[in-house]
Amino acid sequence: MSLTTAQKRARFAELHASPGCFVMPNPFDVGSAKYLASLGFPALASTSAGMAFSAGKADGAVDRAYALSHIRDLAQATDLPLNADFEAGFARDAEGVHESARLCVGAGVAGFSIEDYTGDPKAPLYSLSEAVERLRAARAAINASGETVLLTARSEAILRQAGGLPEALRRLAAYAEAGADVLYAPMLRTPEEVAEVVRVAGKLPVNVLVGWPGFTRRQLEDLGVKRISTGGALASAAWGGFMRAAKDIAEHGRFDALANPPPRNEITAAFADKG
Repeated sequence: MSLTTAQKRARFAELHASPGCFVMPNPFDVGSAKYLASLGFPALASTSAGMAFSAGKADGAVDRAYALSHIRDLAQATDLPLNADFEAGFARDAEGVHESARLCVGAGVAGFSIEDYTGDPKAPLYSLSEAVERLRAARAAINASGETVLLTARSEAILRQAGGLPEALRRLAAYAEAGADVLYAPMLRTPEEVAEVVRVAGKLPVNVLVGWPGFTRRQLEDLGVKRISTGGALASAAWGGFMRAAKDIAEHGRFDALANPPPRNEITAAFADKG
């Protein structure tokens, strides 16, 4: 390791201020973080789903202490800046979000997201006033730290089918006013939807989730997107290969799926100490 946390944070801010669009894939453990770093990506992001699966839990079932430990490990694993999927801040009220945000900054991240999902399918989103208050609390914690850490405001309105794109746009506009550095609404499916978020964001950078075939980096760049993440898609792809191979052994006594693995030395090379 050669870069300090401050240098990583400065690099992350620079990526958002520079022209063009960058891909920020989501590792699910230290090994996958190091492999992604070896491919030349400029930044990484954690994934709540991938983290939970690695812990043997459902997405959203990991507590704050575990999440902070996981995020700290990823932040220290490579020289790349790390953006944390910090879910809803692991707290119900703004005061709790402030404390969680303070701890997240202390874990060495270059940025983190706070979403407006309550965890309750019957009432999936915090009211707009609550969501804004929670986001302002996270902003205050970053400001108090004196560190250059980017705050991503994430609206779940589309993902949770709670008002769809119109509600997401309404919320993102309010989150921009509340001090967000980056805006993010998972599950944008069409160029028109992406363009609407970019329009509402104005000068703020926009993150788009790509977890399926459809968009290319060039297409999203042309639409004005600054940052692309993959969420839990890489973790799901890894689990898909593992599950298919394991089921073939368990159900058919066959080991065909173990054929043609990647060269062991290619994997090992990604883990070599570059310091």
